[in-house]
Amino acid sequence: MRVALEPAGSGPMLEDLLDHESVKVETVPEKKGILFLKHVEYKLVSPHFMLPVARRFSDFAVFHALLLQRFIYRMVPPMPPKRALKGVLNHRSEHFIENRRRGLQRFMTLVMRHPIISGDELVKVFMTANSAEVQVKMRETIKRIGDEYITCPMSAIVKRFMPDDIQTQTEVNREFICSMLSSIHKLRDVTERMSQRSRENSTDLLAFGKDLRALGSEKAQPPQVATAAPSWQNHRQSIHGLSEDFRILADKAALQGAKEENEVVERLSLFLDLLQSYKDLCDRHESGIFMEHQRAQQRRPEPLTELLEQPESRLAQQENAIVTMELRSYFSLFCLHQETQLVFTHLPLTTNILGAFIQSQIQGHKEMGDFWCDLLPKLNTIFEGNTGISSPPRSPCRRIIFP
Repeated sequence: MRVALEPAGSGPMLEDLLDHESVKVETVPEKKGILFLKHVEYKLVSPHFMLPVARRFSDFAVFHALLLQRFIYRMVPPMPPKRALKGVLNHRSEHFIENRRRGLQRFMTLVMRHPIISGDELVKVFMTANSAEVQVKMRETIKRIGDEYITCPMSAIVKRFMPDDIQTQTEVNREFICSMLSSIHKLRDVTERMSQRSRENSTDLLAFGKDLRALGSEKAQPPQVATAAPSWQNHRQSIHGLSEDFRILADKAALQGAKEENEVVERLSLFLDLLQSYKDLCDRHESGIFMEHQRAQQRRPEPLTELLEQPESRLAQQENAIVTMELRSYFSLFCLHQETQLVFTHLPLTTNILGAFIQSQIQGHKEMGDFWCDLLPKLNTIFEGNTGISSPPRSPCRRIIFP
């Protein structure tokens, strides 16, 4: 899908954006380079560009910087950090590398979803150029075509497409989206902690099963008085067998944590990156308007007596500079208005994410609950078989039927 620049008030539908071609970012298992100079490479696979390409993190960094030059008035997605926070994670650790890969995946997803950026020549170069030449070719491309304002055929007439109250709308929209950014950030942090607890639960269940195996191990020699009790020998073997059940429970808990991570946390993180890119754009817009205003003040026409003494070419240059800055200000405001509409187009995703969260909890708890329910009668059977004593009556495990 390639969407041309449209007047403010129109834009692509959410289904169109979600159906856009995607780029898959994969970590190359083997690090490249020698000794301490080794680096991680990422393979980019795209259905549109067909052939996969290998990229280093520095290639992504240059691509991101050039996107900001080319599309300074658009939402350029944020990049993951190059290094881990000092004292938190080692930037060479597998956990950090995987988190960075996920960040690069979100970055490429938002780039390819953007109706303007995705069809640009700079993206094509990044997705097709030879690994050794990609940075050089991207810089040459930017040097040749310049920023979006220069190449957009509507840059000089966008003012007529903007509503009269555009400034007021801009302020209201920014406040609303920044408030949403804060809320989504909190939701992402909570779901991330829930996913972490599921993984910790998996670790604890696995440790519990290992302890059961040790308790029921035949290698352990019990005291003579315990050996004389015939039931203990049978109990020990049965307990040893239960360790496998706890390993299965640990696997289910780990699967639940992975599902929460992939289906909820990552989708919230993607939405969060979209909102963050909008906030960054608003910050650039405000600072840009201020700087252009300052330049305009400095470049105001000089008194008539001084102007008459200057060459006509200098007068024309000053007038052109003022006109260009004014047009760029309008173009910046126009693009910001379009990007606001693009964010609003994505807002229904919050319902989809909430649905995925609820479904993951339903399915995860149902599977774990069913297994626990099946484990209790098994334990009762072991007790009765080894002792000959009926276990105390227990209410049956109530099954909850989910739709």
